[in-house]
Amino acid sequence: MVAARVASSVVRRQVRYVAPVPAGVARGLVAEVYAQAQDEQKLVVPPVLLHSPAPPVLAAYWMLMREPLLAGRVVDRRIKEAVAAGVSVANTCPYCVDMHSISLYDLATEDDAEAVADDRLADLGDPVVRSVASWARQAHTGTTPAPFPAAHGPELVGVVVAFHYLARVVNVFLPDHLLPAGLSGAARRRFKRAVGRLLRPTLRAAPRPGRSLALLPAAALPVDAGWAAADPVIAEATARAYRAFDRAGEEAVPPSVRTLVRGRLDRWDGEPPGPGRRWCDEAVGELPAADRAAGRLVLLTAFASHLVDEGVVAGFRRAAPTDRELVQAVAWGAYAAAREVGRRGAAPAPR
Repeated sequence: MVAARVASSVVRRQVRYVAPVPAGVARGLVAEVYAQAQDEQKLVVPPVLLHSPAPPVLAAYWMLMREPLLAGRVVDRRIKEAVAAGVSVANTCPYCVDMHSISLYDLATEDDAEAVADDRLADLGDPVVRSVASWARQAHTGTTPAPFPAAHGPELVGVVVAFHYLARVVNVFLPDHLLPAGLSGAARRRFKRAVGRLLRPTLRAAPRPGRSLALLPAAALPVDAGWAAADPVIAEATARAYRAFDRAGEEAVPPSVRTLVRGRLDRWDGEPPGPGRRWCDEAVGELPAADRAAGRLVLLTAFASHLVDEGVVAGFRRAAPTDRELVQAVAWGAYAAAREVGRRGAAPAPR
């Protein structure tokens, strides 16, 4: 119990800008999600904690990630972790790359794990991992046919959507790297090897599908999430999560900002919008003055989340000071982009 409390305190301190709900005082929906995360991941990890100031968003994130990635189904966890790592590379999220390359140390080979982490997908020795990771790396462009049968679509597109969402949120709220700073190449490998062994029981488990569904009320599956329809549980999780994210946006993101972000996503070619933030400043200049700080935060989250910094967050907080509003706004921006990526990556190649 002492070790668990120490670990919980350490991971809680990784979260920046908001104060997570401590596990010992969590109630209601937050406590329910924490209990599932503790049971299935053996720790309430920072990506779970950071969502806790906005309980419906926490539940939406958990079911969007849990049902396609963690729950036991058809696709091997090794393939799904490679997809998660490829998406994390695409989103310039070193924290997520560290986490999912560690998973691949146990599920695949160290060399393949490092090839994914270093964006050297052509060097992957496993041809199945290579083809699926390469597809995931480019899924946001909608230009690469999916190299898997239609029956695998709900799981693999689901992982892509979940991690296009999560990488953006992690870039805002968590440190740049999961691993200790200053490790040499050999030391990094030793560290990953050790952590991979610790994670082995959770990586090789197959929790039952659908456990998360009771967290949020039923909802209709949107047409642009048809990729999930072939798996009823993933379809339900996606529909319920999407509705919760939409409601979070309605609460915390001004209508003018939501319109701006959706319009830019409609025209997005998948490429970075620019090397800096000038494009963002020009875009939010079209908004009412009172909405510009929210526009800057949400637009950066959707298109270049690694550029969100203390100044961007402070600007948003001047008009919306609560942790709940900050989590809701960031979550909506990440969700809007991830939903569009899901629409683009939804069509598996025929077999």
